[in-house]
Amino acid sequence: RYRDTYWSRFPGMYFAGDGAKKDEDGDLWLLGRVDDVMNISGHRMSTTEIESALVSHPKVAEAAVVGATDETTGQAIVAFVILRGEAGNGGPDVVQELRTHVAKEIGAIAKPRQIMVVQELPKTRSGKIMRRLLRDIAENRELGDVTTLTDSSVMNLIKDNLASSSASED
Repeated sequence: RYRDTYWSRFPGMYFAGDGAKKDEDGDLWLLGRVDDVMNISGHRMSTTEIESALVSHPKVAEAAVVGATDETTGQAIVAFVILRGEAGNGGPDVVQELRTHVAKEIGAIAKPRQIMVVQELPKTRSGKIMRRLLRDIAENRELGDVTTLTDSSVMNLIKDNLASSSASED
């Protein structure tokens, strides 16, 4: 698996998962993690940038963003947010407010197609958000391995919450 993951993509080169570009002067510019950059209608969008816009809203405690396959735009932005206690459980008005906030902070192209209000985000024991699992949920796929999660029951909470979720689509 190690060889297939890191050495097979580019023969003779190790794939670390970081993106970079070389400018006309020959300088390398690091762009960030390849799996954290989405292509939305030809625009490169950073998940971190959208997450930062979401958490800059006073009602949001934590956010995670993934790109989900979309027939029209290539990828669509799907956000998972944990609201602060005073924000309540996040009805449609709150979700729309968050979508509008992101559009105002970054631009209309960055407005999430869907925002799911959750109680917790799936994290590894080291505290990293398991975006792969969130992408599985966003694309209605069967969940992969959850053994590295701090608490695997969080995935059941998220899935159960989807039916009554404060999800929004335009």
